[in-house]
Amino acid sequence: MNLKGRDFLRVDDFSTDELLHVLDFATKLKGDRTPRLAGHTLGLVFAQPSTRTRISFSVAMAQLGGMPITLQASEMQLSRGESLGDTARVLSRYVDAIAIRTLSHAELEEWAEVATIPVINALTQGEHPCQALADVLTIRDRIGRLEGVKIGWVGDGTNVLVSLARLASRLGMEVVAACPEGYDPPVGTPLTLVRDPAEAARDANVLVTDIWVSLGQEATKEQRLRDLESYRLDSTLLDLAADGAIAMHCLPAHPGEEISADVLYSENSAIWDEAENRLHVQKALLALVLGAV
Repeated sequence: MNLKGRDFLRVDDFSTDELLHVLDFATKLKGDRTPRLAGHTLGLVFAQPSTRTRISFSVAMAQLGGMPITLQASEMQLSRGESLGDTARVLSRYVDAIAIRTLSHAELEEWAEVATIPVINALTQGEHPCQALADVLTIRDRIGRLEGVKIGWVGDGTNVLVSLARLASRLGMEVVAACPEGYDPPVGTPLTLVRDPAEAARDANVLVTDIWVSLGQEATKEQRLRDLESYRLDSTLLDLAADGAIAMHCLPAHPGEEISADVLYSENSAIWDEAENRLHVQKALLALVLGAV
């Protein structure tokens, strides 16, 4: 299946068969250090702090035999008024692909419109498609199937929920999201929205949450903590889930806020596998969009 030269800005940029191909190739690449991308370079343009996304992309490129180059806006002429478009044109002459982390999805789309090389969404406020791929790979690894799986989401309707719901709906899974009023995901996100966390958790095969205070939300932290207090993923909710249910979280976690420590570090937690799978799906994506399969 040929994905060479393609951008990956949203889950819906790829067909269902293409998404499954990425997942299958990610599984194949686990433990594989074949230098498929020797001589290739990946530009990492990160406007926000990152642990898992930046490091997993860097390690993915290195394991494929290529070179990652971290590009901070403050260290480029972007910080002195050079346009995004001109920066994209220049980087297209230097590197083979760009992974971009920026809150503005419109800005990401501008990068992709001007760049002549593949652009990958490393997180925007709109979507986090690489995280969704890692989540679904984790579900398949741990549950053994995707079709018919119920995912119960608890908490804020974040970009992670949007991408996960879009991917899940394509692969035969059901997402039931419990969010308080004012924290709903965007209209049109393919899920069942409820207010009671117990309803989302009941008989779920997977329970998922995300942090309550993301980048740029610090000014409303106290209000958000109050509003989301009863939406914690804890052992009470896990007890309502199906036998063998797993708990997931994209990290960083704040034990005692969106997730309890006893769930985060429990035998039911697939969170550390989930974090590792960021590496594998991004290796697959990079190899596929750069035509090195």
